[in-house]
Amino acid sequence: MHHTRCAWVSQDPIYQDYHDNVWGRPVQNKYELFAKLCLDGQQAGLSWITILKKQDNYYQAFHQFDPLRISQMTEQDVERLMQNKGIVRNRLKINSIIKNAKGFLEIEREGSDFSDFIWSFVDAKPILNSWTDKSQVPTTSSESDAMAKALKKRGFSFVGSTICYAFMQAVGMVNDHTTDCFCYETTKVKSV
Repeated sequence: MHHTRCAWVSQDPIYQDYHDNVWGRPVQNKYELFAKLCLDGQQAGLSWITILKKQDNYYQAFHQFDPLRISQMTEQDVERLMQNKGIVRNRLKINSIIKNAKGFLEIEREGSDFSDFIWSFVDAKPILNSWTDKSQVPTTSSESDAMAKALKKRGFSFVGSTICYAFMQAVGMVNDHTTDCFCYETTKVKSV
C-alpha cells in the first residue's frame, strides 16, 4: 500500500520505518527522551540516517543511555570509544553525552523529573502545526530557543536551538508532519 509521507523521507526502509512509527509520536519516558536528545546532538554536521543506522551501537557503547552510569565514564572510556567504529568517533561528541548525563542528573537533583522539565517548554502538550509543504517547516522556534538555553545552563552540549527543534519534532513535542502525510492525522491524536 502506498502512503504519502513527509517529503524528507527517502526510500530507505530504515528511514521509512522511523518516520512511520517513531518520528513525531509523543515520548514521555525520561530515559528515552535523554537518549534521543543525545543522539540528535550526534547528528550535528551529518545526516540523521547516519545516526539512525548507528543507534544500536550507541545504546551498547553508552550503557543503554543510563545517565548515572554514563556520568561515571572516565577519560579511559572516552579513549576506548574513540576506537569504536560503530559510533561517530568525535571526541567532542562523545564527551557531550557524558556532559549531558551529568546535566540530566543535575535537573533531577533540582527536583524536576527530566520528562516534565523537557515537556515544560510546550506546556506539557504537543504543538500541532499544519504545514502543507516542507519549505514551511521551521528549523528553530521560541520554544527550542528556550530549551537550548536552559539545557546549556545545566552543562549540556550539542543542544543548540536547531538540534533542540529537531529533537522536539522527533519526540512529538511539535507535530511537523505535513498535512498530506498519512501520519499527520494519527500523530494528532495524543497517544496515552
